[in-house]
Amino acid sequence: MNKKMILAWLNHHKLTLGSVESLTGGMFASSAVDIPGASSTFKGGLVTYSKDVKTKLAGVSKETINTYGVVSSKVAIEMAQGGQKQIEVDYCLSFTGNAGPGTQDNKPVGDVYIALTIKDSCIVEHYSLEGSRNDIRKAAVQKGWNMLERVIKEQKDNYL
Repeated sequence: MNKKMILAWLNHHKLTLGSVESLTGGMFASSAVDIPGASSTFKGGLVTYSKDVKTKLAGVSKETINTYGVVSSKVAIEMAQGGQKQIEVDYCLSFTGNAGPGTQDNKPVGDVYIALTIKDSCIVEHYSLEGSRNDIRKAAVQKGWNMLERVIKEQKDNYL
């Protein structure tokens, strides 16, 4: 299933998608709107690169950031949940991590967390990606699409 098929499936089932991005800086949203007709499903994305924007736009608590750091599963989950609420979508992907060049919050380069809200639930996955800064960002976006595809395949029977 490619991106076009994912968006078509979501659209067919009248489900919407959004994103909240940090390390990917809008790359996921850009990859979604590369698909003609994406606007029927992809409602938008937030780029929350700094801590204060994560709290203001995505609703991530300062306490979570201070306790776990921005490169964490907890922040990824709060970003996805906050984005789902702000953008008003059924599915929302969030991306946070360290694309380099050095460590961040004691997290190594390539440490990435991606969370996905699915209506009332949320899952998060952790990756250790390699390559240049841009390689890591591109790989994270692809992991996000893969995650969305897996979830859709698991849920297909619920919509048939």
